[in-house]
Amino acid sequence: MSENRALRVAVIGSGPAGVYAADILSKQPEVKDGSVPVSIDIFDRYPAPFGLIRYGVAPDHPRIKGIITALHKVMDNGDLRFFGNVDYGTDVTLEELRKYYDAIIFATGAVHDADLDIPGIDLEGSYGASDFVAWYDAHPDYPRTWPLEAKEIAVLGNGNVALDVARVLSKHADDMLVTEIPDHVYEGLKASPVTDVHIFGRRGPAQVKFTPLELRELAHSRDVDIVLYEEDFVFDEASEKAMEENAQVKVMTKVLKGWLEEQKTKEQTASRRLHLHFMQSPAEILGQHGKVTGIKMERNELNGNGGVTGTGEFIEYPVQAVYRAIGYFGSELPEVGFDSERGVITNVEGRVIDDSDVPVPGLYATGWIKRGPVGLIGSTKSDALETVTHLLEDREDLYTAESPEPESFNDFLESKGVKYTTWEGWHTLDAHEKALGEASQDAEGNPRKRVKVTDRDEMIRICRGE
Repeated sequence: MSENRALRVAVIGSGPAGVYAADILSKQPEVKDGSVPVSIDIFDRYPAPFGLIRYGVAPDHPRIKGIITALHKVMDNGDLRFFGNVDYGTDVTLEELRKYYDAIIFATGAVHDADLDIPGIDLEGSYGASDFVAWYDAHPDYPRTWPLEAKEIAVLGNGNVALDVARVLSKHADDMLVTEIPDHVYEGLKASPVTDVHIFGRRGPAQVKFTPLELRELAHSRDVDIVLYEEDFVFDEASEKAMEENAQVKVMTKVLKGWLEEQKTKEQTASRRLHLHFMQSPAEILGQHGKVTGIKMERNELNGNGGVTGTGEFIEYPVQAVYRAIGYFGSELPEVGFDSERGVITNVEGRVIDDSDVPVPGLYATGWIKRGPVGLIGSTKSDALETVTHLLEDREDLYTAESPEPESFNDFLESKGVKYTTWEGWHTLDAHEKALGEASQDAEGNPRKRVKVTDRDEMIRICRGE
């Protein structure tokens, strides 16, 4: 070991993956008892923390948003430092970070939509779900307007993001006022002429990727009927086995079957409809004059092992907008190996590797940028533990920072003119947003919990007390 100083660790990304990695590292026995002192700084390119939880989860998700409370407690314990508005690769390079930190953990997630290579994908009215999510979550780097002009909309995908997008599109704007959406999002949704939103999944009800919570939330939307189709409810041997052995699958198929039966006897009179389609894959987005006018779907059949094959039967639906929610994809980071097929940093169990598959000393990855955009919070925690375990195993060879004192990095950022934000600054912004909520009202005249600040420069000014 180097002189008896703290191991300096930088975590790039302050979403769940980054915060949990920092928390788990700080709670390892040898760290907690002081035998291996560790100093941890968490960085984010945005002025505010929490990553995808703040900018990638629908605002009407109180339980998921509650994860912020848990992350807040971790950051509030005083063991970690936060540097917001610091962009890796531009504000600070890998070479510069290595002068101040012995190890770097990349936890930058996956924020871009996976590609869908079908005819018509580039038509006006064809969108990636992540861009729409960024708009309704008031992401500081996205425009404040969104073209909500379609009466009929297709959403491709059967995961939680697809349900989020479909629910927000079909929900009445006044019912969103209880959330933290800013005025421009409310006004945009209020003016939407939407009547029908179609969600398409390529497999059957037993193979969906969303969760029971997400599914049940669909039924809570006021004046929105859920429409199901009996021909979609087909189950093969793999489906039956999944329903027998997996409690979550059993619950979701039971809920869906219940809605289908209820639909047969209950008159549907809502002004908006949310259609759930299964066993269909997108074949082509149809258009005229450069704009979306419909979508062509191919009917599938189950192949016995949980997969599907196309039948050659096609169905066309009139829609004026298509949102693809078929998965996220990671972004390449400067000076770090990247697997362009999987959208992840090249790594083995969290150790970043070079082109020869040799571990790069001091570089690690965790979360979606490590394993791809799969798994929920539980997976993120176990993932972080694996990475942190390897980091501590390597620690004897990691003490390489030239300026290991924490304050020296603050001075470095100041010398570069980087207007970084701090955890104390986040508390100021947090209080400001809550005060904006108190000064506003929902549809029933009650104070709102929060209204987000949307402008990056304003966020920085508030955080820095300028």
